Amino acid sequence: MVDPLLIVVAGVIVVALVTVIAPRFNIAGPLVLMAIGLGVSLLPFVPAFEVPPEVILMGVLPPLLYSAAVQLPAIEFRRDFVPIAGLSVLLVIVSAVVLGLFFNAVIPGLGLALGIALGAILSPTDAVATSIAKRLGIAPRVVTMLEGESLLNDATALVLLRTAVAAVAVGFEVGQTATAFLWGVGVALVLGAIVGWLNLRVRTHVQNPAANTALSFTVPFIAYLPTEHLGGSGLVAAVVAGIVTGQGAARRFTPEQRLSDNLNWRTIEVILEGGVFLVFGLELKKIVEQNLAEHQGLWHGAWLALSAPGIVLAVRAVYVSGLIWLQGRRARRHGRWQERADAATERLDRFEEVIATQPERFRRGGREIDPDRVERRVTWMRRRIRRSLADLDYYRDSPLGWRHGTVIVWAGMRGVVTLAAAQTLPKDDSTVERPLLIFVAFLVAVFSLLLQGLTLPPLVRWLGLAGDGGEGPDRAEMHALDHDLRSAAVSAVREGRVVRRDGEEFSDGLVARLGERFTQPPDEDMTARAREILELRLVLIAHMRERLGELSRDGRYSTAALRHALAELDADQLSLELRIDGED
Repeated sequence: MVDPLLIVVAGVIVVALVTVIAPRFNIAGPLVLMAIGLGVSLLPFVPAFEVPPEVILMGVLPPLLYSAAVQLPAIEFRRDFVPIAGLSVLLVIVSAVVLGLFFNAVIPGLGLALGIALGAILSPTDAVATSIAKRLGIAPRVVTMLEGESLLNDATALVLLRTAVAAVAVGFEVGQTATAFLWGVGVALVLGAIVGWLNLRVRTHVQNPAANTALSFTVPFIAYLPTEHLGGSGLVAAVVAGIVTGQGAARRFTPEQRLSDNLNWRTIEVILEGGVFLVFGLELKKIVEQNLAEHQGLWHGAWLALSAPGIVLAVRAVYVSGLIWLQGRRARRHGRWQERADAATERLDRFEEVIATQPERFRRGGREIDPDRVERRVTWMRRRIRRSLADLDYYRDSPLGWRHGTVIVWAGMRGVVTLAAAQTLPKDDSTVERPLLIFVAFLVAVFSLLLQGLTLPPLVRWLGLAGDGGEGPDRAEMHALDHDLRSAAVSAVREGRVVRRDGEEFSDGLVARLGERFTQPPDEDMTARAREILELRLVLIAHMRERLGELSRDGRYSTAALRHALAELDADQLSLELRIDGED
């Protein structure tokens, strides 16, 4: 008997090596891991391998979905929320129902509810397409839509799967099933948001980065368990908690905490996702043997698996065609929206002018207006207008055409969630043809990753979309953002809003002479004056980070640029703190 610990260690090593080596040969890492798992399982001395479905459902999917949700690009997600929500919810439901009708018709005795359950398993797309699209430099808007879809449709599909499996036992009834679906989503949204908010509040007071990250490992399970107890979807709750955490991390956490979270969660994501593919390859031998025994061959499962992707792609093509048409129709109205935003800005300008020159026009009952309240209101309205104008610029600069729609359709490949969800099908008598259903899910994922994964890069190049977006934030955008942040630091210097970390004032003349040149490295000799210069740079970084938070709310810059700038500020702060604290 092989020591289980040795198996785990070997699995982690294999996942790590494949993660590094596979991209160099332009091979999908998940396919390599499944092939390795299958090859090992075929060795005569390797016993049948099986992982309990509960381990996948409760131990793997919550942290995997939470980690992806934390990295969701909030600004772009908000701008394309409607099309992303359509791809993630409506398209998944339609695809699952169409597939359910197909499987119910061709698999004797399956039933519509279990057919829809299998359809839900095959409906969610995988993030593999997003990573391929990023490497090819596809337009960021397309990448954002694929990324948002691959995250949110996982939750939709798993809620639908749970609802359909429950309907298998009590019978399928449309009204009752819809109510169960809405309840599962509603409870998850509320509890997930609460857990995410509490996560930010509690971890703000835990200054030790290692302890702080250790607490973060519990968050997806804290969101999952009570939600499941109340009949909701724990996986949706984990996604919502991740989104709330990701959007508040820049304001609430320290640079050390953000760096620790990023590195550790990326490691967990690589191990868990790779582990699912590796484990499924190991389990395939038993699944194949069961299908051979029950169906006298593999052809029955193979033709079902070949038919399902065709149905899914056909439904997806029809839906995306309508989506692109609606987006083009909406783009034709951008000129009118631009005029309205410009008119609103002019009205605000006139209002502020009247307030300044004729304040008596705004007195009510002999009372003077509150200038602070007026200023806050005007500032809020200007921020909304700037955000609207930035959104219009985004839509104008990133139009969606038939070529982008083609990529969105073909990039809808299946992967880790399909494999993991298939293994959660109950093992009791209610799940008719369970080995066949799992085998079909496996083949669909393999065919999808092989066919679509290998042909997506040449398709993108043939459509002329390769290199449209590039990897990472745009250089011109980064220069503009850097200028805004440095202007905020200079303003803080000129207005006298800089004090040392202990609250004391800086030396006379130091701020005036060195404030605007704070980016220049000081002498290596840690004299008292050099230390003071470093502290001044830390204070100015704090003002730049505050300005970065303001810029993140008005939509002028992309999430990629904002996160890159935050990472640079964090790195600068950590470096300065090490130099200062090293002399204490």
